[in-house]
Amino acid sequence: MAARPLPRRRPWAAKAAWALCASLLLPWAAPTLAGPGAHGPNGEHLDAPGPAAPASGLARLPDGSVNVPKIAQRRMAIRTLLAPASEAAATVELPGRVVADPNASGRVQATHGGRIEPGPQGLPVAGQAVRRGQVLAYVRHHAEPFAQGAQQAQLAELRAQRQLADQRVQRLEGLEGTVPRKDIDAARSDAASLAERERSIGSSLVAREALTAPVSGVVARADLVAGQVVEPRDVLFEVVDPARLLVEATTADITVATRVAGASLQGEPEVTLRLLGMSRALRDGVLPITFALRASKPGAALPLAIGQPVTVVAQSKDRIKGVVLPAQAVVRNPSNEPIVWIKSGAERFIPQPVQFRPLDANTVVITQGLSADNRVVVQGAPLIAQIR
Repeated sequence: MAARPLPRRRPWAAKAAWALCASLLLPWAAPTLAGPGAHGPNGEHLDAPGPAAPASGLARLPDGSVNVPKIAQRRMAIRTLLAPASEAAATVELPGRVVADPNASGRVQATHGGRIEPGPQGLPVAGQAVRRGQVLAYVRHHAEPFAQGAQQAQLAELRAQRQLADQRVQRLEGLEGTVPRKDIDAARSDAASLAERERSIGSSLVAREALTAPVSGVVARADLVAGQVVEPRDVLFEVVDPARLLVEATTADITVATRVAGASLQGEPEVTLRLLGMSRALRDGVLPITFALRASKPGAALPLAIGQPVTVVAQSKDRIKGVVLPAQAVVRNPSNEPIVWIKSGAERFIPQPVQFRPLDANTVVITQGLSADNRVVVQGAPLIAQIR
């Protein structure tokens, strides 16, 4: 009997079988998906094939890029943003310092010199809350020995004259009806005048001045101890309202204030600024500009102290082109140059030097070094920069 011929395999079935075997036996040979890519400011490609990553995966490669596996990216909370080019308000940084609001602060000074005595609640300390009109301390005045001796002699003379006047009033009152009424009234008036002078000079010998709080707030300065001798016009206490502070910025450009559309403090996102005005007189070659400080949340305390140096980021009415990013996206490389990290692949990040200008406390605008439509790391950039 003749042999039965074998059936012919169809070509498409053979190809499918070979593909299935390859996918099951050689999983490492499957092609990887391409990353989003990275481009420089002039359109040049930054995502050239880099050296192979080490077995551990998390490391800095010889070309300066960093390889971060997916599991490490999730652990480090890496977030990226496809940043387009846009326009933002131009900004200028102004040096400044925190000062007290003259309508919500005050100083306590002694009119005359003397010795310090505690108040009814003791001597206040720095940081203690006080109310307006509260007695903080007393100043016991002490005159010079010669002046004090002269006052005591005058007091003794007045006391003797007052006693004689009282005796004369008593005699005239005993002769009432025979002595004219006007003589009795004149004697009483002289006695009352001498008694008032005696009390006035007597109280001046043991006088003390009450030092009261000029405003309600917190004691910002208190350098007194019991028994301390102070001089006239010495600043003994400073009281400020911590919720009402000012920032005094300085600039050499007199047109800055006319172009300011808003302002913020660098590194203080929970604080807002409001322009109050600009001085019309130069001080040490610069022009002071005053801003009012307010907390972003009502009732929150301002995280600033009087005299603290700050940087004011003033937003101008002019517009500037660039890429707007969160401030935390810009970090420093080992050469202290500002850079951003661009994601060029699934696990590869490339450092890109840039130039930027701050917009406010939270955002910056990249003016040079970055083109549009790059996937930039906006969260976790400092952690990537620390990988070695």
